[in-house]
Amino acid sequence: MTALLLILAGCSAGASAPQPQDVTEAPREVLSPEDLPDAHRPHPGFSLTMGELRQLLAVERPEIRGSILRRPQAFLEDVRRVLAVDPELLWLVDKQTPLPEDYAPADLVELDRYRDRLVLNREGMQLRATIMPSLLAMAEAARQDGIILDLSSAYRSYQYQEWLFGYWVETIGLERAERSSARPGTSQHQLGTAIDFGSITGPFAEHPAGRWLAAEAHRFGFSLSYPRDFEEITGYIFEPWHFRYLSPAGTVIEQQYFGGIQQFLLEFWDRHGETFRTSMR
Repeated sequence: MTALLLILAGCSAGASAPQPQDVTEAPREVLSPEDLPDAHRPHPGFSLTMGELRQLLAVERPEIRGSILRRPQAFLEDVRRVLAVDPELLWLVDKQTPLPEDYAPADLVELDRYRDRLVLNREGMQLRATIMPSLLAMAEAARQDGIILDLSSAYRSYQYQEWLFGYWVETIGLERAERSSARPGTSQHQLGTAIDFGSITGPFAEHPAGRWLAAEAHRFGFSLSYPRDFEEITGYIFEPWHFRYLSPAGTVIEQQYFGGIQQFLLEFWDRHGETFRTSMR
């Protein structure tokens, strides 16, 4: 009996022995991007701090500033990809920011050599070689969807644009010409990365090719330069036929943070692109 009591006492002692405590830390609260301190660096590939990013964005439109500050890590990762492409692809060229008279791309190629894959509305057109793989891929994808993309205008020299602008001034007057034709030096066509498709008229917006480009061109790095209802921003009427190549990295950042408006992106990049470049580690 005494032995049995000792055994039971031992079992009882074992049952009440202290157990190891769970020492796992409670999860720390993850801060939202808006609450990140100014000293925080949102992307390991950049020396830029949140404070510097907020200061840089202070001059931007509220909707642009908000879209970037909600996703600073993702934004800077997209910026890193843009910095890897040819800087000329995102040059700002508009009525206030002209190209030099003697500027011409160094890698222009004749489009006539691609007549087996492109529909060309005239001979002698040229574009930069760097955009040709994306253009050919886009034309191929459109054809698979039953759409023919015909090219009507491509690279234009300063001198050709000078003649063209003068022609339109004589034909429709200076005021109307200023809204639909660029003065020499201010045309994106001088970059060799802008293309006019189809009829070069307003109804192209409702043409199958126009609708296809509006929906799909950004996937191949092409951006509509002069959208509807943005004449006060771009300086030009709606041109559903005019697309400029920015690269796929460029159109991703345009779509994600700039509302799909090319002018907003190019102005932003003109102001801040060098800051991002110098802050990249």
